[in-house]
Amino acid sequence: MFRIRRYLLAPVLAFLLPLVASAHEVYVLTPGEIQNDLRMPSFSEWQVIFTNVHEFMFWAFISFLVVTTIFCISIFRPFERWLAPLFARLRPYAAPIARITVGLSFLAAAYYGATYGPELPIASTFGAYAPAIRILLVCMGVLIISGFYVRLAAVAALVLFSIAVYFHGIYMLTYTNYLGEIIVLLILGHHRGETRHYNESALAKFFAPYSFALLRVAFGISLLYASFYAKILHNNLALQVATLPLAGHKYGVAHYLGFEPHFLVLGAAIIEIVIAMFFILGIEVRWTSIFLLFWLSLSLSYFGEVVWPHVILIGIPIAFICYGYDTYSLEGYFFKDGAREPVL
Repeated sequence: MFRIRRYLLAPVLAFLLPLVASAHEVYVLTPGEIQNDLRMPSFSEWQVIFTNVHEFMFWAFISFLVVTTIFCISIFRPFERWLAPLFARLRPYAAPIARITVGLSFLAAAYYGATYGPELPIASTFGAYAPAIRILLVCMGVLIISGFYVRLAAVAALVLFSIAVYFHGIYMLTYTNYLGEIIVLLILGHHRGETRHYNESALAKFFAPYSFALLRVAFGISLLYASFYAKILHNNLALQVATLPLAGHKYGVAHYLGFEPHFLVLGAAIIEIVIAMFFILGIEVRWTSIFLLFWLSLSLSYFGEVVWPHVILIGIPIAFICYGYDTYSLEGYFFKDGAREPVL
């Protein structure tokens, strides 16, 4: 009877499955728990699939059904004609939203004393220069938000990101969403969007049409690596989050969703990878952004995670919802019809 009820609730569970899939679920674990999980050998996802092959096929079918349904709705021409004026009004807000988002993220980083995420304290990277770096982050955030000397602030942000790459190596792929926005700010300055007539250099004019495509790909890469790191390479991190009873909860999230924890981690990894690839390729951009915001809000609420590292994960998808499809997105390239574009 329980299995029947769970299958009847499949569409709802399909939305709740990524609750364990926060790109930064390590934030809810203590440093000791993180180090212990990193030392443990990862469990085999292939073994999980073979052990739960029927459930795996069932949820793969549900996911395929949801994606194809959204795609058909997205390219339904009457919806496109109806919503085209709304999308045209929203698009100019996309660039400022993305710019203000990264500015707020730098201010939050200065306030909390960590760059990009709490696992990267400023003091551990910059040592005695940490107070100066915090002041620099404040200046960068204020300039970017206000729209003054944005390129200068972006150059400083690029230098700080390069230093972080030197110290933390490939792990910084987790934060290529910052790098994407930094490069866009270097291209566009105060970031008014690609439709503006620029009094800028030929180089800026040349790269301006690629700005949101670049941001979209960089954002997707950050999600892809975060999922690979915490759910495949070191999947015991996500497994502990799935089984850890947090404050106010008697059991872990796997118990409440009715899934075996290893299967839940596998499903979350697959969904995150699909979300990342949809952003990178430019497929169902608005739907993927809405879906990401939906489960991210659930994750923040359930796990009680710190909010500030997720500001950029919230703001940039909102910008994508406003902007829609750039010329270099697959769905935009093949299904955009003049001023009309796919709905979701």
